[in-house]
Formats: sequence, C-alpha cells, structure tokens
Amino acid sequence: MRLDVGEAGFAAQFEALVDARREADADVARDVATILRAVRDEGEAAVAAFTRKLDGHDLAETGWRIEPADCRAAYEGLEPELRAALDLAAARIRTYHEKQKPEDSEWVDEAGVRLGARWRPVDAAGLYVPGGRAAYPSSLLMNAIPAKVAGVGRLVMTVPTPGGQTNALVLAAAHLAGVDEVWRIGGAQAIGALAYGAGRIARVDVVTGPGNAWVAEAKRQVYGVVGIDMVAGPSEIVVVADAKNDPEWIAADLLSQAEHDTVTQSILFTDDAGFADKVAEAVDRQIPELATATVARAAWDANGAIIVVPTLDEAMPLVDRLAPEHLQIATDDPQALFDRVRHAGSVFLGRYTPEAIGDYVAGPNHVLPTGRRARFASGLSVLDFMKRTSFLGLTEESLKVLGPATVALAEAEGLPAHARSVALRLRLNR
Repeated sequence: MRLDVGEAGFAAQFEALVDARREADADVARDVATILRAVRDEGEAAVAAFTRKLDGHDLAETGWRIEPADCRAAYEGLEPELRAALDLAAARIRTYHEKQKPEDSEWVDEAGVRLGARWRPVDAAGLYVPGGRAAYPSSLLMNAIPAKVAGVGRLVMTVPTPGGQTNALVLAAAHLAGVDEVWRIGGAQAIGALAYGAGRIARVDVVTGPGNAWVAEAKRQVYGVVGIDMVAGPSEIVVVADAKNDPEWIAADLLSQAEHDTVTQSILFTDDAGFADKVAEAVDRQIPELATATVARAAWDANGAIIVVPTLDEAMPLVDRLAPEHLQIATDDPQALFDRVRHAGSVFLGRYTPEAIGDYVAGPNHVLPTGRRARFASGLSVLDFMKRTSFLGLTEESLKVLGPATVALAEAEGLPAHARSVALRLRLNR
C-alpha cells in the first residue's frame, strides 16, 4: 500500500490500515474450550491423548520430561560461536531486567499510620515455547530470565516435540536460563496442564510465552485461574526514516518482521517520495534472496505500507494511532521524535539500531504488545512474575484520626458491620 498524506482519501485509507484485523480468522475458541475442559477434568490422560493426536508421538514411549542433563548436553554441544552468542544474549537480558526489580516501601504519614508495599515473586511460573518451524531460543531467554530475576522458585517449560523430535538450541537456552522443569507437550493442552495441573505436572501461578492461535486463545481462557503475560497477535514494525538512510537498510528492517508470518505488518513513514520509491524497489529486490521469501512476500503484499508525509514531525501522531509493537526512528536526531511518542512497545533510536538487535542481544524484552495494545500495555518484565502486597498499621491515636470518617462512609453505604468494627474500637455509640 502506498499512501500520501496530501492525497484525497488518505484519512479513510489510513483508518482502514489502523483497524485492519490480522488476528487468526479461525474460530478456535470452541475447540480450545473443549481441550481445556478435558485437561481440567481428566488430567494427564487428556494431555497424553491430545499429544498423540496432534504431535504424533506417545508420551509413554518418548517420555514426558526432558531431563536437565539433556539440556546441559545440548548447551555443551553447541558450536562455540553460537554458544558465545547465546551467552551474550542471556547476560545482557539478565542485566537489563535486574534493573527492573522494584523496591519495598514503607513510611508513617502525618496521621501516624504505618503504610507501605512489599513485593514478592510468584511461587511458580510456566513458560510456553513453540516447537516445530517456529522454535525460538531467543524468546525462551526473554521469558525465562525475567522470571528468574524476579526470584520465581519453580520455572516450568512446555515445548511440543512433533514426532518426538527436540530442538537442541531450545534445550540449550533452557539450560542457560535455569529452567527447572521441561515437559514435551504443546498446544492448548499444555496451557491447560500449566493452569490446572495434570498429574505429574503441578500447576503454576503465571503462564507466559508465544504460540499459535490455539495457544493464544488458551491463555485468554485460563486467565483468572492463572496470570498471563498478554494475548499476543501478529508482529509489526513501523519505521520512520528520512532520505539520508540507505534504502537497502530500511528495506531489510521492514522485511525483518515480514518474514515472521503472512499476517505481520511492516510500515514506513518518510518525508521523501523519491526515497519511498527506492525502499519499495529494495524490498522487491531483497525478497527473492530470502529463505523466507514466500512468507515475506505474502506479508508485504497484504499488510505492508509506505506512507509519505510532509515532515517527519507530522508522522508522529499517525505512529501513535498505530501504537506499534516495534518503532524504529532512523534520523540524525531520533530523540526529538521519540519525545513525541506516546504509544509503542519498544523504540529503536538512530540509523544504527535495527529492530533485530532488540530481538536477540540488546537487553530489553522482545515480548511486546501487538495489535494496537501498546496503547494500554507494556512489554514483558520482571513485574509480570511478581505481585505487590500493601500493608498498613494504625495506633490507637491514628484510629481516632481516621475512624470517624470511616464510620460515616460505611453507614452511608449501608454497611453497619463495617461501621461497628471501627466504632467499637472508638467506643462510639453506634
């Protein structure tokens, strides 16, 4: 799609771009509900049956659990260069997330009331890791390391192993991240096992991690039984770039997300029509060179867009309406435009900061809100694996200060027992 702010019909075309529905069209909710009900009622027998049907192997033969020794062996068996890259990614992700840990707070206010908040990790967290073609050790690190930094005592990973086959790089990442349990199950049945428990798999408190439409829907349906990170949809990138950029670089940035899935969205804003033409040509030139060409071509043709604006300043309100998962600002002074951004999952500043760096080794989490959800949601963090408990303590004197107002409000709300519990301590005649 090629749009120009100055042309007639732009507003309607851009609105359609913002509202484009790229979530999976299949109505999977009923199927997922059936699977979850079976796992809740039948436990591991249901999990085993769905694994035989959907993943093509019998857990009684392949084994339910992948042992820590297998994960360690996978890590030690990596090529040195790849192991070093994984080590670098893990170290930087850990350092970044350690700075997110919240501090407990406590104070005494002017009424003499002791107030505060205490942070504690959840007891157990479940991490879903895709199997098959979409096997991403980088996502495993992005989910597991914040949980460990938070202090989660038991980190459980589920990963489908189609035909019983495992992915060595995923197992290596599990070892590096300190995952405690690895189970070879996937799909909605794995989410059910994590949420409800299933025989040998004890339930957890929070479930995170990416997956297909069935996994996303399962997470949606178990929310409330457990916490979840988010219901993630197709990936997206917005690039804001001037004509000083190399069009080949910007084309590659756009394709870095287009190759994920046929429903991903890649959008360029530029203030130079000639540069827009060069980027479009570069995209078409680069796609055939990719091993992921079929997917990238389908995504770019269906969901790609180049938008020409009079100035890059005028692009920023439009960027906010898109609330992109990833936003690249490729200019000499990216901070000036970044200062105007209100809605984005993660922002990449400058010509030498491609989004792909953030996917692997930069440090910030790459699990980010999609589908315009950056308007109200944030990326995965240590806080997703922690909860805050408030506390307060009154003395006899501070109760005298706050008590009468409490009694008055409780009586106004028609809750006499609330009022009495305070009034008795104040020796009020209620």
